[in-house]
Amino acid sequence: MTHVIVSSLCTREGDCVEVCPVDCIIPGPKDDKTWGDIFFIDPDTCIDCGACVPVCPPEAIFPEEDTPEEHEADIKRNADFFTEGPGYWDYDLEEQRGGSANKGKGKK
Repeated sequence: MTHVIVSSLCTREGDCVEVCPVDCIIPGPKDDKTWGDIFFIDPDTCIDCGACVPVCPPEAIFPEEDTPEEHEADIKRNADFFTEGPGYWDYDLEEQRGGSANKGKGKK
């Protein structure tokens, strides 16, 4: 299984990236109107260790099977980021933390 970051809760803190042992959590580029609102977990690389869950301040990360019903679309969206979106890219974590193209009121 994998873990899922839900879009309505993610505030782009980035702590999850720092603790992931397999480097499968990637920020959507802040300036991208489609993908810039949250961070994404690669379902093909995630080892389901759960290290990201306790470090997520807004509690936006769920095991896929426990994703709340109202956020189930985010399961597909997380996968789509890696198959149809930017996927893995070279980024500076500090530059990608906080606010985004879609969440102008995020932390900076």
